[in-house]
Amino acid sequence: MPERYVPKEAVTPGDGGATALAIAEAETLEGGRNGRGGSPRDKPRSLWGDAWRDLRRNPVFLISALIILFLIVIAIWPQLIADGNPYRADLAKAQEGSAPGHPFGFDTQGRDVYTRTVYGARASITVGICATAGAALLGSALGGLAGFFGGWWDALLSRVADIFFGIPVLLGGLVFLSVVTSKTVWPVVGFIVLLGWPQIARIARGSVVTAKQNDYVQAARALGASSGRLLLRHIAPNAVAPVIVVATIALGTYISLEATLSYLGAGLKPPTVSWGIDISTASTYIRNAPHMLLYPAGALSITVLAFIMLGDAVRDALDPKLR
Repeated sequence: MPERYVPKEAVTPGDGGATALAIAEAETLEGGRNGRGGSPRDKPRSLWGDAWRDLRRNPVFLISALIILFLIVIAIWPQLIADGNPYRADLAKAQEGSAPGHPFGFDTQGRDVYTRTVYGARASITVGICATAGAALLGSALGGLAGFFGGWWDALLSRVADIFFGIPVLLGGLVFLSVVTSKTVWPVVGFIVLLGWPQIARIARGSVVTAKQNDYVQAARALGASSGRLLLRHIAPNAVAPVIVVATIALGTYISLEATLSYLGAGLKPPTVSWGIDISTASTYIRNAPHMLLYPAGALSITVLAFIMLGDAVRDALDPKLR
């Protein structure tokens, strides 16, 4: 039988404890909704709220985030910690070790290794962030549309992605960048986006396919919501978490890829200051002047490791299965 509403005024002391208990529970819930009772802890939290709470308590996230913040700051304003000129050369000091005011020594042309290591962060961070943003936006758009509409669009995207997955990254970079004469970072960024979007697209497609089957999406569709509203308002916010995780981890990989291509002579080119270029130059003199190689290689390793650690922490926070 359906329950009937019993006003509080109609309850007498002889009505028993069940009705009184129900009314007390209703008053508690009503007080919580009206701000007269309850606790902020009783309010439901979203996935992003839970993730941010976990990230703030994760020392791996805090350490990696501080390292990345420091790298971004010195990439924008390297003069904060290096007041020298990365192009200034003094052949009389070529390959010399540490000296007062020059803690990392000098390279083969007498340039300060410390200053070049600091300024090298700008090219690597720029390539990593721009390539990741481009690959994430392009891959998310194509993969999201393919997962939402399906049909021939989904089949076409899958076949095109398979073609790009079959291209060796290093070989493709050597071929593609060998014909580019520009000495800026944008050809390298474009190449990484060209080969990086299929991975993001597959992740985005799978997330959208899973999210569009949820009950709240079906209810919105039944109420007459348009395809654009379904995709942007209901599906995208709940399907973007895996894309963020993969993109964060891929950012460190893209920085390493830029350094590898620059080391092979196909990536960034002088006079651009890059860790990959300095590592390539120093590899010939590793026996006589190991400091030329150790410092830029160490900076590159710390940067890549920080982004990978950040991606792992974000993955652990956004994946409910790992809670």
